[in-house]
Amino acid sequence: MLAFLRKLGSTFSVLQAEDKVLQGNLYRMIGTSPLNLDLYKLALKHTSMSNGSGAESNERLEYLGDAILGAVVAEYLFKKYPFKDEGFLTEIRSRIVNRQSLNDLAIKIGLNKFVRFDHRKNQSKSGTSIYGDAMEALVGAVYLDLGFPACKKFIVKELLQGYFDMDVVVSAPSNFKSQIIEWSQKENHIIRFVILREEGKNHHKEFEAQVLINDEPFGTGKGFSKKKAEQAAAENSWKMIAENPPKRKD
Repeated sequence: MLAFLRKLGSTFSVLQAEDKVLQGNLYRMIGTSPLNLDLYKLALKHTSMSNGSGAESNERLEYLGDAILGAVVAEYLFKKYPFKDEGFLTEIRSRIVNRQSLNDLAIKIGLNKFVRFDHRKNQSKSGTSIYGDAMEALVGAVYLDLGFPACKKFIVKELLQGYFDMDVVVSAPSNFKSQIIEWSQKENHIIRFVILREEGKNHHKEFEAQVLINDEPFGTGKGFSKKKAEQAAAENSWKMIAENPPKRKD
């Protein structure tokens, strides 16, 4: 009995230490101390770790965070660019909150180190939306834990102003698909766009596309049409090409 109690006490101490590490890193990420740590633990729990219920994973928080993030970014751009039209604002917002951008952002702030998922069900983390989903879930958790003003401050100060150079975002080419096709022809690469999956019904379908260069997988992207998904995949592929250019095809 005594040995069992010692083991239980040791386990509790380890859990306390893990909570302190998570709490400290959350403070660094969101710029303030979290109150309800359980919310953030849920935000970091991928659905592969649950029994398939959205209530036991970060799916519901992701849904909430997606809506809040989109609204705050929209307002930020609306005020920052008072003379730009709706098309411009929509395009720039999409560049900021698309899946690959959020994946990259999660890695930059170190969120990816704390995301829990079942490796057996997710053999490859590259090209997935696990970290981007957790990024949105984190926003949802901050909103529920600290309220909208604190959540808005987190998005604007810590994320937008901390990690996005708006001049670079705005100056990026808008038609990435044409750009990457032109580049592939010039560099003698074979490029293909494939639709990986489609979800939803009728007029509410979401598509996921991927770019293949010389039959090697590059960026993926999602959109509510095949065209938008391919554009997002092309944009995300540009980032990968800049870091690791493919070899010329003989």
